[in-house]
Amino acid sequence: MRETLDVDILIVGGGPAGMSAALRLAQLQEEQGGEPLTIAVVEKAREAGAHMLSGAVLDPSALKMLIPDFAAKGAPLAAPVERDDVYFLTGSSKLRFPITPPPMNNHGNYIISLNKFVKWLGGQVEAAGIDIFSGFAASEVLYEGSTVVGVRTGDRGVGRHGETKSVYEPGVDIKAKVTIFCDGVRGNLTKALIRTLALDEGREPQIYAIGIKELWEVPKDRLKPGTVIHTMGYPLKQEEFGGAFIYAMPDGLLSMGFVTGLDYKDPLFDPHMAYQRFKQHPFTASLLKDGTLVRYGAKAIPEGGWHTIPRVHMDGALIAGDAGAFLNSMRIKGIHLAMRTGMLAAETAFEAVRAGDTSAARLASYQTRIDTSDVKKELYPVRNVHQAFSYGLLPGIMYAGVAMATRGWWMKDPMPAHPGFTRMETLDEYYKTQKPSPDIASNAVKTDRALTFDKLTNVHFSGTRHIEDQPSHLIVHDTDICRTRCREEYGNPCTKFCPANVYEMVDDGPNGKRLQINASNCVHCKTCDIMDPYQIIDWVPPEGGEGPSYEGM
Repeated sequence: MRETLDVDILIVGGGPAGMSAALRLAQLQEEQGGEPLTIAVVEKAREAGAHMLSGAVLDPSALKMLIPDFAAKGAPLAAPVERDDVYFLTGSSKLRFPITPPPMNNHGNYIISLNKFVKWLGGQVEAAGIDIFSGFAASEVLYEGSTVVGVRTGDRGVGRHGETKSVYEPGVDIKAKVTIFCDGVRGNLTKALIRTLALDEGREPQIYAIGIKELWEVPKDRLKPGTVIHTMGYPLKQEEFGGAFIYAMPDGLLSMGFVTGLDYKDPLFDPHMAYQRFKQHPFTASLLKDGTLVRYGAKAIPEGGWHTIPRVHMDGALIAGDAGAFLNSMRIKGIHLAMRTGMLAAETAFEAVRAGDTSAARLASYQTRIDTSDVKKELYPVRNVHQAFSYGLLPGIMYAGVAMATRGWWMKDPMPAHPGFTRMETLDEYYKTQKPSPDIASNAVKTDRALTFDKLTNVHFSGTRHIEDQPSHLIVHDTDICRTRCREEYGNPCTKFCPANVYEMVDDGPNGKRLQINASNCVHCKTCDIMDPYQIIDWVPPEGGEGPSYEGM
């Protein structure tokens, strides 16, 4: 028998947006009094913050609004930013920008571990009396007609072939007057909402990137805490979008990684290999000399900007944070926007529930709040920046400079955009008469497990954990395509763009190759769901509590 839990407001996802929404709701209840609302947060990770990964440099503007005395309450801010450096890398040298571009000036910001920050936010939420149900993965949106009425959490104790095991527990139906979806970039429930309710109608297609990150311990005097470094150029081609970040924290910890646009043309390109090449550059290698890898992870990033944000209100529900694509790709920041939209969603939901009207018409005030807030003020002027980089590095840089003066104006606004997977070319289109092996990445490097690492070794450092005997949470709707059309046309790009060696083409005797899915390796980055050229892969959450453990990330 499936249990049902009724609440007034349900928050799906315990990241910066979800935790900020929950805490703002608690504040509103205290400020306005009256009959207290029942509020709950469901989070798929085993504990608050366990799935959180970002660079991260925090713009504290939203934090100051939400928790003015954050310092006194022990907010885990690792180091204030003391220095910004931006470099253009060639194969063997570097050129420092004489002036830091204004969007990349981090004066007044803080280097943080997003994992620790969200764990701390969760403590504030629980102290305010709101329940956080960790280890519960929301698997399905519940509707009455076209009105969202809550979510169903995933069943536990289901075997690999769908059979129920002795420990089987059916998921719970959590019903709410308003559900705030904060399930992150390419969240499975937000993705379903967008498709079912056509929330992207009239919007530009979303554009994504993948960020691959490592945490390193190096000699304490290597980089001064508070140093922020960004690079562009090597090892990417002019046609490829991306760059690296290196953030110095106290005690010799370096937070570093590489961001690659998921709109590249080369079907054999491997973002993980691009990061390994970056570490081999003399500049990076010198920073990591005598260092030790501590942690690894990866996540997708919504980089499309203002014109790609879906409609974020509907009957009975709102969308906030990365789930709604509230991220400034020019500043490389989204945490403060996630927090701010979470707060605005909370204010909207609180008023609607108190008024007894949770219709889309009433919840549309959320969009009004966004439009009149610092969220639109920040995002609208950079609405076309990532799209400009689709024409190459130099045009992108030139347009980014123009956008600062024109507030994003362009002759055609919005600037035309295409889903990243549609830009990937076939082997014949990209390589013409060449016949490269589909089993080797075009940018492959030999790893040494000291500075550079293969994907399986990196996965070990992600703390990833999944029960083997459960249905795969990576659903490939037609695996026959993988061994036939995809291998011939694209060279099985899933084996390249996945940063965790989840997808593997293995020998299948007289049938050639077949796809093997190593689901237990998955670090929940969602890249496969985004970049598959046939769009036949769906990422759904595994049993609650499973996945990576991004301690310190």
